[in-house]
Amino acid sequence: MNPANRLHALGQSLWLDNITRTLVQDGTLARYIREIAVTGLTSNPTIFEQAIKNGHVYDEAIRTKAAAGLSDEALFFELAIEDLSAAADLFAPEFQRTNGVDGWVSLEVSPLLADDTEATVNAAVDLHARAAKPNLYIKIPGTPAGIPAIEEAIAAGVPVNVTLLFSAEQYLAAAEAWTRGIERRLDAGLPVNVSSVASVFVSRWDGAVKAQLPTTLHNRLGVAMMARCYREYRKLLISPRWQKLISAGVSPQRLLFASTSAKDPALGDSYYVDALAAPDTVNTIPEKTLLAYVDSGNPGPLLPPTGGDCETVLASIAAAGVDIDALATKLQRDGAASFVKSWQDLIACLAEKSQKKSG
Repeated sequence: MNPANRLHALGQSLWLDNITRTLVQDGTLARYIREIAVTGLTSNPTIFEQAIKNGHVYDEAIRTKAAAGLSDEALFFELAIEDLSAAADLFAPEFQRTNGVDGWVSLEVSPLLADDTEATVNAAVDLHARAAKPNLYIKIPGTPAGIPAIEEAIAAGVPVNVTLLFSAEQYLAAAEAWTRGIERRLDAGLPVNVSSVASVFVSRWDGAVKAQLPTTLHNRLGVAMMARCYREYRKLLISPRWQKLISAGVSPQRLLFASTSAKDPALGDSYYVDALAAPDTVNTIPEKTLLAYVDSGNPGPLLPPTGGDCETVLASIAAAGVDIDALATKLQRDGAASFVKSWQDLIACLAEKSQKKSG
């Protein structure tokens, strides 16, 4: 068994954080599913921007759709839904085999809606209906405006991948929103198995504080924050509130580790993936990290349900002058701003390619 298969055997789902038309059409994604135990896929505006900008595989479709009068944003969502629908079909056997636990793909609402709850809900409902794939998550950021949108989307029956979470507090707010949405459906007598994952971001923590910390604490904050989130997740799984939902047939929202590629050259490619092995969770990783992991990954000891020494590590980092709560807020705001920038670059790229429709 390669390291990715071993990780899967430990009970953690490994998803690919990438999507391109070529990846789907040339058989690469199917091979990853078959050989590397990849059981899902995530996307975001940055991934699509890079895929469309750095090549010509989308050019003909862009010209055709632009000629039909689609706006740049509408054109993008058609392209994205086409790619993700094809990927969803590849993952459909896994989705069916696991009764909807695995086999998911994700499409994000426009980052421009991050501060507009009502518009986010409307977009989530619309995109999910247009894709018409049962194994498509709609990604909604766990920002202050996004939290009520998550509840409303779940209540409306839309599966949600909550994105841009950094701290245990942000994670718990997202988990609460999913729980309220499911409880509303249960009270209304509606089907209650509306799936969700909550994506907590790892590596950005360590990059943000490296200059402030002694070398003994370098690259320890991200894993410690994830251990804290995992501890809270394990508490929810055995809580009377979630146990009631599970008894009613609900599959609980899973914790997902994102941004798990190592940014520090001093680290091995598989540092965060090895450190965050944990059953009943998901790890979504870029293609480069996935391939490196297959070659040299070594799943470490499982994360302890109690969080292990995370509070000791976090206390040391706080004592070194890091305001962890304030940094969590900043990282979420910066992440949202980064996605807006990628979105704007993506739309500009589509506009440029659309104008070349005549050759």
